[in-house]
Amino acid sequence: MACCDDPTEPKKLDRGELIRLQEQYGELVRDLFTEDPEKVVLKLLNDANAYLTELAALHAHHPSVRLKAIELLAKPSIPVLQQILEKEPDSPFGMAAQTRLAQLR
Repeated sequence: MACCDDPTEPKKLDRGELIRLQEQYGELVRDLFTEDPEKVVLKLLNDANAYLTELAALHAHHPSVRLKAIELLAKPSIPVLQQILEKEPDSPFGMAAQTRLAQLR
């Protein structure tokens, strides 16, 4: 038995948290089956962490999701914006990255 928080140990979920996560997953699956997946992903993007937002900005399937993700990137994500600008300078994504970089500087 550990005396402290051990980062190698998986986090223990209480029953209420587990039920909440199962409901959340079920709602997500339902939404993906019954709604426009692009709209579902755009909705999820608003609550995504920085890593997932950067991933969406770089590789999202739907252009609207990529553009929204670029718009949501913050200062710590400047290297990602620069990467987009370097790889796709004349695309709508490169232009959006350039605009966002200007806003952050």
